[in-house]
Amino acid sequence: MGLFDKFKNIFKKDSTVNKDIEIKEELQSYDEGLEKTRKVFTSKLGLLSSKYKKVSEEYFEELEEILIMADIGVNTVMNFVDQIKSRVKKEKIEDTADLKEIIVDELFIIYVNNEVIVNKINYAENGPTVILFVGVNGVGKTTTIGKLAKQLKDKGKKVMMIAGDTFRAGAVEQIEEWGNRVGCKVVGKSNADPASVMYDGIEVAKNENYDVVLIDTAGRLQNKVNLMKELEKVNKVIGKLIPNAPHETLLVIDATTGQNGISQAKNFKEITDITGIVLTKLDGTAKGGIVLAIKEEVNIPVKYIGLGEGINDLKVFDIEKYIYGLFKDLF
Repeated sequence: MGLFDKFKNIFKKDSTVNKDIEIKEELQSYDEGLEKTRKVFTSKLGLLSSKYKKVSEEYFEELEEILIMADIGVNTVMNFVDQIKSRVKKEKIEDTADLKEIIVDELFIIYVNNEVIVNKINYAENGPTVILFVGVNGVGKTTTIGKLAKQLKDKGKKVMMIAGDTFRAGAVEQIEEWGNRVGCKVVGKSNADPASVMYDGIEVAKNENYDVVLIDTAGRLQNKVNLMKELEKVNKVIGKLIPNAPHETLLVIDATTGQNGISQAKNFKEITDITGIVLTKLDGTAKGGIVLAIKEEVNIPVKYIGLGEGINDLKVFDIEKYIYGLFKDLF
């Protein structure tokens, strides 16, 4: 099939072209980061084709079970299997081996859904680009901010981090540690009003011509009303200082929490305007199908994924490389 052939050819080539080398490295990251999911998911799909040579209702029942176990989500799986059945009927497919490519195709279609998938950051035309990070405690917001700061700094951007989570013990110190590690300025003050800290930080960013401002926020979701008020206040403060800011509001979700992560996405979507999702710890779960479930359930694009603990393991999400990493052993 086209996608797999394209990537396999890049691996075959002993290329010195920078773009090919970069793609190889990215594919390697997806390959290694999705290994746990692939081992469980793809091996079961392979066994299913061996067990059932002909397409049958039993085949579809087991296929549903495998997809649900990969955390693709019940609703998504039901719609997906209906699509597969429809194609089987239309294309008069009888051999289950012929379904492998169709399964890959349809999962790709589910994610793209006839839309132009935007995984790039929406940079401001003038002045600092402000990126707000939200999410419950413990999902890896601060670490994500630190890794993204490193990425942007490597691209020549002047980056500032603002410690907007002012009440969690050690939160300000944690982001300051990242600031020292990647060589970025940090504005923060423990036990202060988050909005006032952000105001101070953005004023500095404007005066000192920073390109990007990355803002951490508190991770409380227990009381949605309070969090909504806090985020409204924060957005108002930021918008007053820089029109149309924040330019991105990224929701950070721990992929290992599975369906709970989808509940978080739904809750945060009610509270504020989420422009993209960062899925951390995708390498630590066998349920990497959550990428597809989140897109289907909340219709927010995944912009970054965490494929390891290293400082360079935060990757811009690419649906083609994800599909390759998930299914490469099938072809």
